[in-house]
Amino acid sequence: MSNGMTTAKVADDHIGLLFDATRCIGCQECAKACKSTHGQSATLRKDLSADSHTVVESQAGQFMRRLCMHCLHPTCVSVCPVAALAQQPGGQVTYDATACMGCRYCIMACPFSIPRYEWDRVLPTVRKCDFCVERTSAGEQTACSWVCPTGATQSGKRNALLAEARARIQGDPARYVDHIYGEDEAGGTSVLILSGVPFAQTSYRPGMVTEALPELTWHVLEKLPYIVLNGAIVLGGLSWIIKRKMEFERHPELTEDLKRARAKSEGGH
Repeated sequence: MSNGMTTAKVADDHIGLLFDATRCIGCQECAKACKSTHGQSATLRKDLSADSHTVVESQAGQFMRRLCMHCLHPTCVSVCPVAALAQQPGGQVTYDATACMGCRYCIMACPFSIPRYEWDRVLPTVRKCDFCVERTSAGEQTACSWVCPTGATQSGKRNALLAEARARIQGDPARYVDHIYGEDEAGGTSVLILSGVPFAQTSYRPGMVTEALPELTWHVLEKLPYIVLNGAIVLGGLSWIIKRKMEFERHPELTEDLKRARAKSEGGH
């Protein structure tokens, strides 16, 4: 059975974003630009919310950004039953509110706990960073990288950003942890992160699986037909037993008829 997924190497020209925590000064210009671009309130949040697609956090003596990682093999896309989430040709993971049925599977499936739900709305939707898809599809920078005054956030082609990240680590090994977060985590992500402190001290915990998560999901989903079939048989049997018991309780005479029929049958042997 095939799930239609591919484990082939993702296109090298996918859009990417490199965040270098050692260059971030915590000015919040990236968060402000994101809010302005997406028409959100100007209030800066301490955590991701329906009106804050990215936040800057102080972690272990440096600043870290949080935003959608735009996985190369996005689990949120694989679990969405109505294709409200989709991966664009450039790798941007986008969301179509008009198609969403509100199941929130994407929120539960995201390995980085990114999507947020508009709990305070009568007709809520899911919100997250869309990688400034209109800008990046046209070859422009993301709003957050365009305004960054120190070069802490850069956008471009993922393969070029990976090369840049490796060059920074090799050029100044005392400054950086020898790891590019997102190169392999969860099968690889379009957002790449450099840190000056061990990732174990940040919200980006090391040790995440490197296999594409939709593949792991499919290993479970492909077994569901058998689980459902066997479960249906068991539940069907239980339902029959319960209904028979209720029938005998409502009609005691049936119990006596059954006893007489059984005695007659045993007597015939």
